[in-house]
Amino acid sequence: MNTSTLIAPPALVRRAEQHDTQAIQALDSAHYIHPFTDHGDLATRGARVITRADNIYVWDSEGKQILDAMSGLWCVNAGYGRKELADAAYQQMMTLPYYNSFFQTTNVPAVQLATKLAQLAPVVGGRRFEHVFFSSSGSESNDTNVRMVRRYWDLLGQPQRKVIISRHNAYHGSTMAGASLGGMGGMHAQGDLPIPDITHIGQPYCYEDAQPGETPEAFGLRAARWLEDKILAIGAGRVAAFIAEPVQGAGGVIIPPETYWPEIQRIVDKYGILLISDEVICAFGRLGHWFAYEKFGIRPDLVTFAKGVTSGYIPLGGVMVGDRVAQVLIEKGGEFNHGYTYSGHPVACAVALANLELMEREKLVERVRDDTGPYLAQRFAELAQHPLVGAAETCGFVGGLVLVKDKATRTLFNPDLAVGMVCRGHCFRNGLIMRAVGDRMIVAPPLVMTRAQVDEMMALILRCLDATRDELHAAGHLG
Repeated sequence: MNTSTLIAPPALVRRAEQHDTQAIQALDSAHYIHPFTDHGDLATRGARVITRADNIYVWDSEGKQILDAMSGLWCVNAGYGRKELADAAYQQMMTLPYYNSFFQTTNVPAVQLATKLAQLAPVVGGRRFEHVFFSSSGSESNDTNVRMVRRYWDLLGQPQRKVIISRHNAYHGSTMAGASLGGMGGMHAQGDLPIPDITHIGQPYCYEDAQPGETPEAFGLRAARWLEDKILAIGAGRVAAFIAEPVQGAGGVIIPPETYWPEIQRIVDKYGILLISDEVICAFGRLGHWFAYEKFGIRPDLVTFAKGVTSGYIPLGGVMVGDRVAQVLIEKGGEFNHGYTYSGHPVACAVALANLELMEREKLVERVRDDTGPYLAQRFAELAQHPLVGAAETCGFVGGLVLVKDKATRTLFNPDLAVGMVCRGHCFRNGLIMRAVGDRMIVAPPLVMTRAQVDEMMALILRCLDATRDELHAAGHLG
């Protein structure tokens, strides 16, 4: 079938509420290969068509308003519809839409953004970040980290230090190196991953992995020491770096106990290995700080960023390069044979600058730290009273709850029931976007969300939990 006639001309498609949903879905099925999607299933269901957005809401092609409690994909920190960011892109496009950063060339927005990021990055324990390498995504940034880490040790005369340790259920991107660094079994099963010299330890997930009677503090120390066990098993002289998200995002909002990160820092210091803080989700106010390493008091050597740096309005990522690594690369390295066509893209950098200025002007980071973040924590904790919820916790403006069959015994549902997806379906039907990671339901709202909108979101979550419970009862999966 020729699908080219099934959709209105672009001028009509852009008009609000003038969308032929079935026509768009037909073209989507015929031509668009989506990320992380079962396309057979998608062809049966039809893609949900999102057509416009404003503040914390999106609308689909049927005109339904949906509260976006996931900030798009953890990234629309400043909210939708910010004219300042569109104006910044337009002005830069009309001035210098593109030029590369190769061949001893630079551009003004890239220089200004690198300077701004160096100013925003806090100094913790004397560790400074004065240099930035730009990419277009978190995945590219973590590929860059692999190249930088191995180049660093080569220049120090220790080329045998190649092994990078990560964690199971971590997410560090979907390129060959990024997916290898991540600990997602489903990703590793496709493409012969991980690539050599990348290995993994357990995640600090207290709810499932703590032993009976073990306190969160004791579990945090035990989980951190899995890193030392792995270093000793490999041989300290072969280990190059440890990479981790301060709070695991795509793995289900796994918030480590307070004892975890100080012990990790002690271990990397003891063995002299580099520490990479992957803050693609956690930076730029998400946890109530410009960078999450400040919140946890850790001293990383490299910091991965993307997403919130532009509030998702245009692709941009990068690596904050600490002085320990930057000095070696600059003073001893000669030419660093690595980079991207869009490294330091002037339009992306201009939008990032406008976004950071907007966040400073509206004090979004401080609001999350001092006002709306604590309020979200208070309201989200109330969900633990629901009969389906085994635990509910937040950190800044991320939150996760675990759906359980029996709260008293912490009995989980049979994975084949896909209870998280059942709940997610009720969310969409009730005008709410939450994400399901197994049977964990997670949120990461735009940082512009008000207290009243937190209340609105919580009412929707409770409605969806009730609907999920009722469906499970009706199907005989709950007593």
